[in-house]
Amino acid sequence: MADTDQPDVTRFATGVSSDEHHAALRASVRQLAALLGEALTRHEGPELLELVEQVRALAREPDDGALHDLLAGVDDDTAVVLARAFTGYFQLVNVTEQLHRWQEVTAEDEGPLAVAVERIGKALADGSVDVDLVTDVLRRVEYRPVFTAHPTEASRRTVLRLLRKIADVVHAAEDPRARPGDAERHERRLAELVDLLWQTDELRIAKPDPKDEARTSLYYLGQIARRVVPDLLQELDRRLASIGVELPPTARPLRFGSWAGGDRDGNPNVTPQVTLEVLALQHDTGLRELVAQVEEILTEVSASTRVVSASEELLASLEEDAQALPITYSTIRRLNAEEPYRLKLSFVRVRLLRTRDRLANATAHEPGRDYLHLGELVADLCLVRDSMLADGDRLTADGSVLRLLRTATAIGTGMATLDVREHSEKHHEALAELYDRLGELERPYGELDHAARTEVLSAEMAGRRPLVGAGQVPPDGPAAASLGLLRTLRTAQDTYGPDVVETYIVSMTHDVDDLFAVVVLAREAGLIDLGSDDGPATARIGFAPLFETVAELETAGPLLDALLGDPSYRRVVAARGDVQEIMLGYSDSSKDAGIAASQWQIHRAQRALRDVAQRHGVLLRLFHGRGGSVGRGGGPTAEAILSQPNGSLDGPIKVTEQGEVISDKYLLPELGRWNLENALAAVVEASVLHRDRLLPREVLDGWDDTMDVVAGSGQTAYRALVRDPGLVGFFVAATPVDELGKMNIGSRPAKRPGGDGGLDDLRAIPWVFGWTQSRIILPGWYGVGSGLAAAREAGREEVLREMYASWPFFRTFLSNVQMTLAKTDLDIAARYVRTLVDDDSAALFEKVREEHERTVAEVLAVTGQERLLEGAPVLRQTLELRDSYLAPLHALQVSLLARVRQVPEGEEPPAELQRALLLTINGIAAGLRNTG
Repeated sequence: MADTDQPDVTRFATGVSSDEHHAALRASVRQLAALLGEALTRHEGPELLELVEQVRALAREPDDGALHDLLAGVDDDTAVVLARAFTGYFQLVNVTEQLHRWQEVTAEDEGPLAVAVERIGKALADGSVDVDLVTDVLRRVEYRPVFTAHPTEASRRTVLRLLRKIADVVHAAEDPRARPGDAERHERRLAELVDLLWQTDELRIAKPDPKDEARTSLYYLGQIARRVVPDLLQELDRRLASIGVELPPTARPLRFGSWAGGDRDGNPNVTPQVTLEVLALQHDTGLRELVAQVEEILTEVSASTRVVSASEELLASLEEDAQALPITYSTIRRLNAEEPYRLKLSFVRVRLLRTRDRLANATAHEPGRDYLHLGELVADLCLVRDSMLADGDRLTADGSVLRLLRTATAIGTGMATLDVREHSEKHHEALAELYDRLGELERPYGELDHAARTEVLSAEMAGRRPLVGAGQVPPDGPAAASLGLLRTLRTAQDTYGPDVVETYIVSMTHDVDDLFAVVVLAREAGLIDLGSDDGPATARIGFAPLFETVAELETAGPLLDALLGDPSYRRVVAARGDVQEIMLGYSDSSKDAGIAASQWQIHRAQRALRDVAQRHGVLLRLFHGRGGSVGRGGGPTAEAILSQPNGSLDGPIKVTEQGEVISDKYLLPELGRWNLENALAAVVEASVLHRDRLLPREVLDGWDDTMDVVAGSGQTAYRALVRDPGLVGFFVAATPVDELGKMNIGSRPAKRPGGDGGLDDLRAIPWVFGWTQSRIILPGWYGVGSGLAAAREAGREEVLREMYASWPFFRTFLSNVQMTLAKTDLDIAARYVRTLVDDDSAALFEKVREEHERTVAEVLAVTGQERLLEGAPVLRQTLELRDSYLAPLHALQVSLLARVRQVPEGEEPPAELQRALLLTINGIAAGLRNTG
């Protein structure tokens, strides 16, 4: 992990940074590009390869006129082949770059966990922290990446599997231990796989449904569970032991979450039935994985009672197992009667298999014969480990057994915990139906403002009556829909255990009544019992507000204070272990006010939420809803964690992993290991060492005042652009945003239902995706230049430089902006504008150019550089190389967009024309990677 005191822009990209690894990467790319050319020749003929080379050559010319003239004359079928050729190139480059990035980062002397734990060890040695504090904090450390179903991954899973196999062969071919005769075999296998890649359609035939999205998440999670989690958590245990700290065996420092099948906000395809089907799929996969890992350890735990002793507790449990599973016992006792650990784990294996069968067939739980929840499995594994430790076998107890135990606590029986998200208005619509039926309010519930609803719902929570009562709720109304969902969650917990769904996220939370509403409905569904003065509350799920706009972020602290100040709601939080989750939305806040205001308000909101939670004695679990692109909060996860306000992270944290970021991080398990270790190390370090403010109050106040200027002026400049009446027309014309919905990359609609087609109706993902396709990438930088300029003109130039050198938040913010600026190409964008935008709207592009020039100049002034990425020449070279292959795709996309838009209204463009256009979208997404 980079020293947090030194800016390192290479951490904000995804390429290699050293000359040595760049040379190896270039060699691999040349080899694969040659094989792709051979495949193209075999399937399409030498003339097409010649055309590809001609297009590449013209793309290097300063004047792009000849290139555009050539592409304008290409027919639709040929355009498809050209788009596929350049897309295939980027697919091969990406996976090869991932491979060499892994090789580079793992060549470092010490990994991220070693560095973080060493820092904690030094703090222990100098008395900055004591061992009791470290042990206490680490017991509650939990890094939970949440795999969402947001539609920004443009590659099919079939393509990803082929690319993974190509990376494996490239890695094997580069192994210095390979025999001379292996080279021909590797070359032959690579040629075969590249040819298969060419034969595979990059575009999905149909839009994926939520179960398809869940399968994609499970594809990655399965690899992580097998090839990453055991080694990573063993490394954590080993490093902590070196400073005298031991994690409890039941600790869960790493867990996984998912939104596939649970994110209902704006997605009508996620129904309660779909949620149950996804959970069944998750648990079938998770139990299969656990069975496989138990079977692996069964080959090793051959300790015999002729040599070792087993604890009385373990022997007693074996007797109980034999009675509960007599057929299993009769099968294994003849060969394994004197091998207590093999016996016990054989029973564990059978109970896991029977659990899977029970869930698949919807039969009743049989105590002792299957597992009702994860805690029973963990108890069995702890019994084995404790017996080994009591007999002095620490090597096995803290080796293979603890590895299995840590994996089980990380993935559970369902691989990931499902979050459920729903729009706040859905709950108010349901309550309006219930209250209006009762007729006890002075005016209809729907006419109440936030304060009046808060008063009504607070009183409702404090009361004991059932709001629904014995009456029937209309089956097709909003109340039936909300109650049906909540009852489905109760059924899911009864079936799979308490870990299956832990958090209900309320999107568009504006005030406390938005949380009170769902608590009241959850009580009606049997998920909440608010207790009384004589008895505590019970809460089977927790509730998390999602703050999505800058206005909501500004009021996040007071809103949490009001929530926790309500006695009934406070009992719910107490029933959840005094943990309150808050989700912070990066995408909509950035779309609403620009990246500078968004990032700054999120930072300030974290401080306010931290202080309120501490006053109320509540542990804060922040959930960062970050996208892949900088405009949606993207960037290196570890750096983002370490740049949070001190004290805001006290163990648990959740972070979304979205779209193409998932494949970029986890397609290669080896690279997935490094990414997870980097983030987990940051969580450990921040939780232990970043607890108190380190800077003098007057310094931080000065920085805050400067950021207020940067964010305020940036927001003003950004909103002046996006609120221009011509902006929506410009955006739709200058980008392929209208074509994105045809790509079949997600089950969620690109636009919110019921709108008038304006900017507010467009979701943040297509907003970013569209700008990225035309290389304007406006959400990742617009307004930053105006903000920095305002601060400089206010006499704060030296303060800005000091902030960049010493403040992790500001350094991370500017480094992410710099990376986006490096990927922005307004010369390419100008071709989109000249060809596709009418003259009335085209004037907006000059505003974009002016702000871009201003932002580049101001960023360079603060960072002390002469040009962007000055400190990372290899990375800059990598991006320039990509540009030489992206230029033909952009030129082709402009030509195809012009053709599509010439089709008379009401008619469909020819199928191959649409296919060619969608392939260019796919190819540019592959070339730029963090697209949405």
